Amino acid sequence: MIEDNIINKEANERTVLVGLVTQQQNEVKANEYLDELAFLAETAGAEPVRRFVQKLDYPNPKTYVGKGKLEEIRQYVEDNEVGMVIFDDDLSTKQVSNIERELKVKILDRTSLILDIFAKRAQTATARTQVELAQYQYLLPRLTRMWTHLERQRGGIGMRGPGETQIETDRRIILDKISRLKEELKSIDKQKSIQRKNRGKLTRIALVGYTNVGKSTLMNLLSKSDVFAENKLFATLDTTVRKVIIDNLPFLLTDTVGFIRKLPTHLVDSFKSTLDEVRDADVLVHVVDVSHPQFEEQIEVVNRTLQEVCEASEKPMILVFNKIDAFSYVPKAEDDLTPRTRENISLEEFHDTWMAKMNNNCVFISAKEKVNIEELKEMLYQKAKEIHVERFPYNDFLFQKYDEDVTP
Repeated sequence: MIEDNIINKEANERTVLVGLVTQQQNEVKANEYLDELAFLAETAGAEPVRRFVQKLDYPNPKTYVGKGKLEEIRQYVEDNEVGMVIFDDDLSTKQVSNIERELKVKILDRTSLILDIFAKRAQTATARTQVELAQYQYLLPRLTRMWTHLERQRGGIGMRGPGETQIETDRRIILDKISRLKEELKSIDKQKSIQRKNRGKLTRIALVGYTNVGKSTLMNLLSKSDVFAENKLFATLDTTVRKVIIDNLPFLLTDTVGFIRKLPTHLVDSFKSTLDEVRDADVLVHVVDVSHPQFEEQIEVVNRTLQEVCEASEKPMILVFNKIDAFSYVPKAEDDLTPRTRENISLEEFHDTWMAKMNNNCVFISAKEKVNIEELKEMLYQKAKEIHVERFPYNDFLFQKYDEDVTP
């Protein structure tokens, strides 16, 4: 793994966050992104102590923010013993170099922060290989700002030209490592493909959704397993498959890595084996944190990712609104004539709206408090049964007989 830019785990590192209000991103949206960036920073082990937001038509190509704002940040960093500044967008090599020269502290952008979390969370050899590939792909165009020389794993007589510079050597080493890691992932993909074939024709149901919406908690509840779950972003990176039996019907349930806004392309490419589980699924269970202020935008992000990356937008889907136990509702006073906000809409109103749109493929639950889980199980049973009967028509009689026996 690359050690460059890894956050110190010994103690929470004080950091400030920097974002922009642009023509494409208004102030409300910028603050929402910074809220998420703060959660990412806390997940990585940092302590956000201040935010800086500037209005610009587009990011400054040299320093991301303007000269005056950069000086304001520098002054705050010096006066408050801040050791790191995190920017909400990807920074170019030139921007990082210029900002480091001015602030004289560690500089991270959103992608490098996510990579650090991924490196921390990766548990299996597959996940570690995926993360390492993403790290190298991220660092390759940024070699000019690296202060230390990468360990050479390729050498020998005639392997380096007489005029080759240090950065060319590093670039060649990284390209070699990227090639090797891609070969390793190809081998992993083949193994995963064989595993999927060996599962036979059992119905496959995949849990998808934004990060930290409760997929792993729901997985544990339905499959009675012990998948790691935590109230942090990207609590798990490893795809987990468990056999679940509801009434008399077995099917395979898959827990996948969560999506996020501004998801870097090379991260998606690295986690191809995870996405293959989604592509091969017969039914998608889209888990949503209904207590999150921007849950509707998170739904759009996941749907867009499924369409663009997973090619799985047309699959049958159940929409599961989780965390109803944490849902907050503030009713408007009768004399309040201001427009209603998201906080003024009750869970029942959301329920009626989404139930009408989803054709009874929508359910509101609390995986933590085990509320409405039986209703969700019935939905999963019906979906799995439809697919099972299509594949094994001769089993339809058995289901009819079973349903008659269990009907009161």
